Amino acid sequence: MSFLQNFCGIAVAGFVSFGANMASSCTFITLTGADGTVVASRTMEWGTFDLSPVMTFVPAGTEASAMKMPDGRDGAKWVTRYDVVGVTMLGQMLFGDGINSEGLNVSLLYLPGFAEYQEYDPAKAEISLAPVDFVGFMLSQFASVAEVKQAAEKIRVVPVVTPELGGPAPVHFSVTDKSGDQIIVEFVGGEMKIYDKTLGVLTNSPPYDWHINNARNYINMRSVAWPSVKVDGIDLAPIGYGTGMLGLPGDFTPPSRFIRALAWTQTSRPTDGGEDTVHEAIRILANFQLPMEATDQKLNPAELEVLKYGGTQYTVSYDLQNLKAYYYTSMNPNLRSVDFKKFDFDALSAPLKIPMRDQSAPFAMDVTPTP
Repeated sequence: MSFLQNFCGIAVAGFVSFGANMASSCTFITLTGADGTVVASRTMEWGTFDLSPVMTFVPAGTEASAMKMPDGRDGAKWVTRYDVVGVTMLGQMLFGDGINSEGLNVSLLYLPGFAEYQEYDPAKAEISLAPVDFVGFMLSQFASVAEVKQAAEKIRVVPVVTPELGGPAPVHFSVTDKSGDQIIVEFVGGEMKIYDKTLGVLTNSPPYDWHINNARNYINMRSVAWPSVKVDGIDLAPIGYGTGMLGLPGDFTPPSRFIRALAWTQTSRPTDGGEDTVHEAIRILANFQLPMEATDQKLNPAELEVLKYGGTQYTVSYDLQNLKAYYYTSMNPNLRSVDFKKFDFDALSAPLKIPMRDQSAPFAMDVTPTP
């Protein structure tokens, strides 16, 4: 069985069957350092049960295939061209995000209520993918945003249905490469839409063009305070720090998170690149931690473990120039990293998974001094 065939079954069912009612509030941002380092980062919010995320290594030369098509035919098949590191979940090869050896990042986020895929054509089954095949396919086959954009015009993403799911995964995708080129890919009204003019952030519904138009309501946002004004001889000065962000929405809805992510990335401090840029990205995404109050425990199937530490199951930051992944989880806030260049993919004969929730890593470093 190839590394993508397991997409049908519990991984898909567990991950998408609850749709728009779930606390799935992922936030994606990009930052660029002074040296040209591009960092693509995201939170993974899933507030009802444990996704059991793991860091997965897939070597080039791995045979891969899409899910079975709606009529039972085989979908697209391919051999991976590039090494891939990314996060898979629920014990399956379901990629939520990742990076390949050429510095390409693809991330999957929810688009409930709006995602509607291309019509399935049995004559084109060999070029058809399920929505959840998209990340793994693009990461393993292409080196740049330009290549992904060209390939997307030649493949079809169709509404593959599984018995556990009852419908296709309602998702959209950010695609970013080490040059800073970026597109957003969505399927709305049965058609693929590619946005090559992006704002560097992504959340969830509505579709991307709506978020761009909504951003026009917040063009007053800035990092410095607004000056005092005089009214009838009285000086009205700002009552405290932060007046540049007056009107910034603070709730957890996708439109509000999109505006916050845009405001904070556009007003972030200048960074040198490398870990300095990653540090700033991690700092920004810490503002998007999903509290338990925003989850719906009533929808949790009894056989799945309830979350203990809130709905933000992991936060990951990919340095696309230096080929490193930095992450922490809800179980352990200590930042850990994976260095693509230090890992020997040639030694792998099959995909390798390592736990992101390493129980051997301390929750906190004891720095109690000895007198």
